[in-house]
Amino acid sequence: MREDKTIIQTTLPNGLQVRLKEIHTAPLISHWIWYRVGSRQEKAGYTGISHWVEHMQFKGTPTFPASVLDKAISREGGIWNAFTYMDWTAYFETLPADRIRLALNLEADRMQNSLYENQEVEAERSVILSEREGNENEPLFRLGEAVQLNAFEHHPYKNEVIGTTEDLLNIKRDDLYNHYRSYYTPGNAVLAIAGDFTGEEMLSQIYDTYDSIPGKANLPFQIPGDEINNSEKRLEILGPGETTYLEIAYHAPEASHVDFYAFTILDSLLTGPASLNMFGGGGISNKTSRLYRALIEKDLAVSVHGGIQATIDPYLYDVTITVHPHSSVDEVLEVFDSNIDVLQNEHVSAQDIAIAVKQAKALFAYGTENITNQAFWLGYAEMFAHYDWFTQYLEKIQQVTAEDVLRIARTYLKPGSRVVGSYLPEDTAGGKQ
Repeated sequence: MREDKTIIQTTLPNGLQVRLKEIHTAPLISHWIWYRVGSRQEKAGYTGISHWVEHMQFKGTPTFPASVLDKAISREGGIWNAFTYMDWTAYFETLPADRIRLALNLEADRMQNSLYENQEVEAERSVILSEREGNENEPLFRLGEAVQLNAFEHHPYKNEVIGTTEDLLNIKRDDLYNHYRSYYTPGNAVLAIAGDFTGEEMLSQIYDTYDSIPGKANLPFQIPGDEINNSEKRLEILGPGETTYLEIAYHAPEASHVDFYAFTILDSLLTGPASLNMFGGGGISNKTSRLYRALIEKDLAVSVHGGIQATIDPYLYDVTITVHPHSSVDEVLEVFDSNIDVLQNEHVSAQDIAIAVKQAKALFAYGTENITNQAFWLGYAEMFAHYDWFTQYLEKIQQVTAEDVLRIARTYLKPGSRVVGSYLPEDTAGGKQ
């Protein structure tokens, strides 16, 4: 067992990794269980299965039938939810400190005893297909899916987490249950708890609750790799609506790569700071960013935002722009490229770096300000690196220099490693609106 000033880290005999953080500012405890499974572990024909399994985990066990789950949490004054992403699936409950046993019992139970009844599988198929259909009505989803698919040839990161309609129609009950039994095991999970407790007492409860669950060797899963493209890809999506969008996506490093920190500062300079906390927490204006001044203040765009995600494998840095009604994709892309060219050929001032770092630090702080967010980071960082990544993040971005930003811009922001996608309303395709 490893213990420092703020957290306890240990691993149960069955392989369950445990991360605990005492926070005595409020009588609350946030309990998160993270599984190392997401769309990254999905093969062709089974896209969306991890997200579907997440839905099925709310359909009950013999001990906790679906009809009592919500009532049990709300009756104790708690909140709960779940999320599926490319690298992980997570479930959380935040409850009054003296009611945390409910979360422990619930998650330990559905780690091994979820039912996956046929009628519930079919009901949830309809729900997810409706969710997929709703997404397809959103221009930015359609554009983002097309860009993501074209950015990778083999790697599962090319697929949307929700999966394709074809796969969602064909996945069977046994496929879901086998996926659940394969990946929902102690050795594939991280239990992260933060809040008003003492470490020894919480560890004792964890052992009592989780230690009896049989350990199981993780399934080997070979992730197919991709080589970086040597030529730019362009694509056009036509659809309903009145708004034109532009998305530019470059291949970017994984979160554990040394270049990741400088990339977040480059993003802050270019489009404004973006939160790494997918659970939420605060926001900062991007009016000082270069693309805001070049596009929005010049009435070429209505909005611009960018971001790099914390992932296990190299993923994407993308910039999404809402084109002004009186402008065009070509005009916006020309200005965008000129700003990239400047970034690659001019020395960024120390003042600009200092502003970008300050904004990134503030946004990072907003994303860690409550007990639920603290528990989130305790487990989330383990999904793509380790908790030290989180504790060292501010120090790392503080060390970013102008030379680092210049190198990142020249290394990653190349036309040969990007996909440029545009969404055009059907009645205005091919010209200005």
